[in-house]
Amino acid sequence: MTKTPIAPSELIINSDGSIFHLHVKPEQLADKVILVGDPGRVPLVASHFDTKECDVSNREFRTITGTYHGKRITVVSTGIGCDNIDIVVNELDALANIDFATRTINDNLRQLELVRIGTCGGLQPNTPEGTFIASEISIGFDGLLNFYAGRNEVSDLPLEAAFLKHMNWHGTQCIAHPYAVHANEELLNRIAADDMVRGITIACGGFFGPQGRQVRLPLADPEQNNKIEAFEYEGKHITNFEMESSAVAGLSLLMGHKALTCCMVIANRVAHRANPNYKNSIDTLIKLVLDRI
Repeated sequence: MTKTPIAPSELIINSDGSIFHLHVKPEQLADKVILVGDPGRVPLVASHFDTKECDVSNREFRTITGTYHGKRITVVSTGIGCDNIDIVVNELDALANIDFATRTINDNLRQLELVRIGTCGGLQPNTPEGTFIASEISIGFDGLLNFYAGRNEVSDLPLEAAFLKHMNWHGTQCIAHPYAVHANEELLNRIAADDMVRGITIACGGFFGPQGRQVRLPLADPEQNNKIEAFEYEGKHITNFEMESSAVAGLSLLMGHKALTCCMVIANRVAHRANPNYKNSIDTLIKLVLDRI
């Protein structure tokens, strides 16, 4: 059966054979991938590597591949937001599963393990600053997965319905239809083990209004965060806000990859406390993930 090549306008490959945004070549990608937001956090993760193969940068995307205790690992910075995750996960999947010479999908698909290490805002009394949270379920306020076929098949539709009913949003108020996606269970149990808080994470489409922060502009739903903190589904509560977990979980599940987001709480919204000097302590979370990925 003849395969239809993917058009150059749909899959952009640079003249050196690297993928368009990341500037990474297929042979530079490991099966185990750590995603971080800050490009400056890439060398922090890679500082624990025993060997390094490549160090590639373009815009906010920096990639280093190397080995850690015999495991080949790639660490990539994504920048902030689910829109950037759309770029990174699609390009990582293309590197793994598309033949760049023929522009066709490989017969045997390669499964990646994607673990995002990030920061977040805690939403419960048991998630003070410094808490490590593994996103068992991610609810996306960004609307990204709604643009892909199959979103219903990989989403927890009863949870979505329960959440929307609880929030009581109408008309254009907070209109991006939330989607709820579970992390890969095996990866969750391996990485989170018994020393990370597990819960529901909301990935917001912004840092201020979408997370209920009012600075100068009034909010469409001033009670949003109070309602979110009170939400309960099958004994689970919403533990934290961040900005990428839903896209990581949703796209990975659609593509057949394993994915999980692990975050350190740097602000507790309930207690109105924050630790802006968190960068020295996130290395502990990095080491945990490197040991368990």
